[in-house]
Amino acid sequence: MPQSVFFFGNGTAEGTRDMTSVLGGKGANLAEMTNLGVPVPAGFTIATSECIEYLKTGKYPDKLRAEVEGNVARLEKLTGKKLGDPKDPLLVSVRSGAAVSMPGMMETILNLGLNDRAVVALAEQSNNARFAYDSYRRFLQMYSSVVLGVSSHDFEHLLKAKRMTAGAATDAELSENDLRNLDRSRLEILDTQEGEGLPARARHS
Repeated sequence: MPQSVFFFGNGTAEGTRDMTSVLGGKGANLAEMTNLGVPVPAGFTIATSECIEYLKTGKYPDKLRAEVEGNVARLEKLTGKKLGDPKDPLLVSVRSGAAVSMPGMMETILNLGLNDRAVVALAEQSNNARFAYDSYRRFLQMYSSVVLGVSSHDFEHLLKAKRMTAGAATDAELSENDLRNLDRSRLEILDTQEGEGLPARARHS
């Protein structure tokens, strides 16, 4: 069966710039830069054909899951970090792409790998708890919107209310404790949503 997931990192990539139709423009360029020795953070690209098939059927094959899990393990080994780990979490960005550029149509999820335990490790490693809890806030909002289809209205309402109660004119003025409570409130909203909800691994390890 054809390969569905293509790894790049540590100076080598399973792909080239000529594979735009397979990897999408972004994936092909990441592969090319890796092969040229540009210090690109390691990662992997899922073939565009898998996305097309999922959009048609709403399903993905077990083979794809196995390939993704194998490449996550490969990424963990290369970085020395583990996805969702409560001591040294691996955080990744999930970015969409296509063979033809589609400005304004691409979705992104940042900080995948954060959960209510991993965020504590990030706060300790960065020596900046406010940064860690703000990163978690952004992950929860992006995941909820992109994956779960939850309206951002409730989240924006929470943020506005928190600024008012904290006497903050901007988000940057919110304290670590404000953001920690905001994250907890966001999780409570997700608990009330019907459907798949937030995966357990995204909540804690």
